[in-house]
Amino acid sequence: MLVRSWNLFHGNSVPPQRREFLDEMIRLATSDDPDVLCVQEVPVWALGKFSVSDVAARPSFGPLPITAELGRQLTEPNHGLFRSAFAGQGNAMVVSSRLRVLSRRVLTLNPRRFRSAQARALGLAPVARLGWAKERRIVQALRLAAPGGRTYLVTNMHCTSFPADERLADAELLRAAWFAMSSAAPDDVVVLAGDFNARAARSRTLHDLASPEWGFSAAGPGIDHILVRGADPGEFRRWPDGQRKHDGVLLSDHAPVELEFE
Repeated sequence: MLVRSWNLFHGNSVPPQRREFLDEMIRLATSDDPDVLCVQEVPVWALGKFSVSDVAARPSFGPLPITAELGRQLTEPNHGLFRSAFAGQGNAMVVSSRLRVLSRRVLTLNPRRFRSAQARALGLAPVARLGWAKERRIVQALRLAAPGGRTYLVTNMHCTSFPADERLADAELLRAAWFAMSSAAPDDVVVLAGDFNARAARSRTLHDLASPEWGFSAAGPGIDHILVRGADPGEFRRWPDGQRKHDGVLLSDHAPVELEFE
């Protein structure tokens, strides 16, 4: 089983350019037919390119919601400049035809009631509370069946980025882990994948998930992770920069990460 995760940076390159590279990114990430590809920061107008997709932040023009197509048109003059300002963003997954989708669930990671409770518990300052409410974040969960009867629960998340206080992402990660375990059947292999915006050296949740009580594999470096429970993981791999180049252009400000397990 090969699971790959990539934050697509709204289809932008490094440095950002006027055009977008979403089709090139999708072709590159699926060229070897991974079992599951999880992607984040996908413009809402592009979500239909994937097997499963869900909107996290809706397209908007100031305070007003707009259609996905209008968001694309407004972004088209300069994708590198506007990014998600008009296009919104979501999470998406590509599932190999070898696997059968048994069920699908989605959870908001930072709803108002959760933020309020956590803000009190963590003693968050007003700036952090406002930053947490700025953009809706979600986690997707798919139950998948492989030939031979083995079943998997694969999640794809994008936690809040707030570098001044990484406890926000940590709280969302723990919420996503509980959601995954409650969505899984007893014999499922459980996979947590995505842009966690949490680093192993500073994350209490990543430390706890690798404990015997939770039983997940250890996190790798950086903020993009794939953790597995119920299977023996291979080596966690982060693509080198050269592997994600297209005609000399470096795609996304994140590198794809992947984990293969038996």
